[in-house]
This record gives sequence, C-alpha cells and structure tokens, in this order.
Amino acid sequence: MASSNIPEKTIERLSEYRRTLLSCHKQGITHIFSHVLAGIHGITAVQVRRDLMLIGFSSDTKKGYDVKVLIDFISNILDSDTVTNIAVIGMGHLGQAITKYFNGRGLKLKITTAFDIDPEKTGRTIDGIPCHHMETFEEVVEDKDIDIVIVSSPSRVADELVVPIVNAGIKGVLNFTSRPLNFPRGIVVENYDITTLLEKVAYFVKENEENPTDD
Repeated sequence: MASSNIPEKTIERLSEYRRTLLSCHKQGITHIFSHVLAGIHGITAVQVRRDLMLIGFSSDTKKGYDVKVLIDFISNILDSDTVTNIAVIGMGHLGQAITKYFNGRGLKLKITTAFDIDPEKTGRTIDGIPCHHMETFEEVVEDKDIDIVIVSSPSRVADELVVPIVNAGIKGVLNFTSRPLNFPRGIVVENYDITTLLEKVAYFVKENEENPTDD
C-alpha cells in the first residue's frame, strides 16, 4: 500500500512500534507476539495486527513477529531513501534539549543546523550543531538542503517565522510553540502544544480523583 494512504494515527503507532522493536533487538529478542507489542503500547492486539496488515506485513503467528524483519519492513514505510536534514529554529533550553535527545538515535532524520537571533548563540556550535542567525535562513536552508524545521522559538515571534519558512521552500514543520502555525497547502505541519497536553492530563487526573472507579 502507498504510504500516502496510511492513516496519520497508524503512522504514529508504526514509529512507536519501531522504537520498541529496536529496543527488543538490542536485548537479543528475536520474536515478539502481537499481544506483547500491544501491551507495551497500551492498545489491543487487534489494533497491532490491523496496523501491520494495513502496510502489507504478514508473519508466522506461531512464533510471533520476527523483530528484525519487522523493523526493516516498517523502516521501508517510514524512511526516505536518503537522510532528511532538519533545522531547529530557536536554540534556547527547549531547542537544545530537542537536539540532544534526537541526534544519535540512528534514524534517517538528522538535525544538522540551528537558527537563532541571540548573538551569544549565533556563530557558535552548540552540541555539535552550527547555529546561524535568522537573517541567513533562506541561504543556509538551500545550502544545507534542509527539508524540515523544528520551531522552538518564543511563542511571541512564532508568526514571524511563517513567511521565511515558506520562502525557503521548507516541506515540513514541527511546531513546539504554544501558538498554532498555519501554512499553505503542500507544507506538512504538526502543532505540538505542550501546555494543552499538560492541561489535558491534569484534567483527567482531576476527573479520576473526583470520580474514582471501583476495583
């Protein structure tokens, strides 16, 4: 099946499955059953099997899924043939934390460049990543062949980044600011609002405390 026909939530779960499978592979685990994979991710075995059937994967269920084979199969769905270069806009605490966490994980996604306007950061290499001034954004994006940007700048300036990102020909945006960013059709954007997610968790914690379920 063409990857463009795979639902967004399935793509998210496939990425999660692969991280678990990579961990299993490092531990020397060669096979895993769907119900075990499902339990790790808090979903049903039916959902796991449905996701894998959707991408055309089948396996000998008597032994479970071959971990290495499934890793390779999912990688063929998720990964590009070549490394995708990523830039971070905003190298404050969040930007640096994202860079430290992400790089070195062995994926075909690599943070290669950073941007900021703080003179104490620009012109320096931070955690192995050269940090450029935003004034040079379009030029550097073209020179470094950047396809995706991660926006971790202060929310108050987030709107100002839309036009430079569009003009530079960026294809995908992961936005970590609290302000949703909208782009023309053709640019993939994911708005990741940490405040909203925390408030969602806090709400359900409160609901569980006020309405406890009986064991």
